[in-house]
Amino acid sequence: MSKSLRRLVPIRYMCIALLCLFGCSHGDSPKDAIGNVLDFIGDPSFSSVASANTTFGFKLLTDLQKREPDTNIMISPLSISIALTMTYNGAVGETQRAMADVLEIESLGIDTVNRSNAALRNSLENTDPKVEIAIANSIWSRQGVEFDPSFLERNREFYEAEIESLNFNDSQAPEIINGWVNTNTNGKINQIVQRIDPRTLIVLINAIYFKGSWQKEFDKSATRDGIFYLSDGSQKQVPMMYRKGAYPYFRGENFEAARLPYGDGRVSMYVFLPNRDSDLNGFIKQLNAENWSEWMSQFQERADDDSEMILPRFKLEYEVKLNDTLKALGMGIAFGGGADFSGMGPQLFISEVRHKTIIEVNEEGTEAAAVTAVFGIESAPPVFRVDRPFFFAIYDNRTQTLLFMGIVMEPM
Repeated sequence: MSKSLRRLVPIRYMCIALLCLFGCSHGDSPKDAIGNVLDFIGDPSFSSVASANTTFGFKLLTDLQKREPDTNIMISPLSISIALTMTYNGAVGETQRAMADVLEIESLGIDTVNRSNAALRNSLENTDPKVEIAIANSIWSRQGVEFDPSFLERNREFYEAEIESLNFNDSQAPEIINGWVNTNTNGKINQIVQRIDPRTLIVLINAIYFKGSWQKEFDKSATRDGIFYLSDGSQKQVPMMYRKGAYPYFRGENFEAARLPYGDGRVSMYVFLPNRDSDLNGFIKQLNAENWSEWMSQFQERADDDSEMILPRFKLEYEVKLNDTLKALGMGIAFGGGADFSGMGPQLFISEVRHKTIIEVNEEGTEAAAVTAVFGIESAPPVFRVDRPFFFAIYDNRTQTLLFMGIVMEPM
């Protein structure tokens, strides 16, 4: 065993990203209505949507990190984006513009966004034998409530959403929805709905499941407990995995990074480690789409076959209500009575966007899952609250005669 393994080089701060690198798809094209998926992936508009998702993801992570400093955070930007984009298909007017701005798709037409997401799903679900990516969508509507057929059809056509009408008053309704979640995350996440608000009209859900085997596995026999330095300066003993051999590496300003490929290398995990005299908060401030693109182009294979990597074996579970973050990013209008989702049919607004993730990283590879649920509830009747000075008149409409009029500055 090497000296560096016995020392178990301390790791003070660590940032981990799962990135899907879009390559050629080996599967069948989706429906003819979507068009030729493989051709569309080469279209500049597809890259624009992928870039928008990256920018949106970094905005989400940055805001969440500010709200929950020194806390484990894990999100799936793709899952959140898809769930919100399905919802976006029913948004109108200012609500649509606000959602487009937050999702970074304001310069793109809804058809382009939908086709891009269809192409993306087809490409991701056909990677290589050692990588499994499954993306599923569903829409659950309150039984007896009619939704706009074109809204439902777009989500069925481009997102292959399963559309179900469900009796939300039935005590078994949450169990039915959670059963779908459990099935489509391969048992990793078994609940996203605890109870259904009596005013809920619709629930839109995205589920993503990922399982990848390392291109070069870690040596299980070499895993040892080692020191992990926490942000407050304290120490924790954690299982440290060990691997020897060349790997793609990049040194940036105040950080270093390594790439750990899965399968044939199309999908990889990237680990970013701030310098000892820096911290993760400083690194997070550098996270944006421009820097990310630049960093991705600078990873180079280390020529030294004696290079060593020591990485914690870990498992994370994270759940968050995204309302405050999405409001802070500019989507507040969608969460109140002023929301306009008339493209769906009934009058409603978003009551909650809930996101849940889980990941397990070990010597063999990585298994992860994510679920995003958007809950739409019935808008309350508008309130005309006379709580300040007002003018009034009593008027006969037939003869068009004003009988009385007045100004009330203070009710007596």
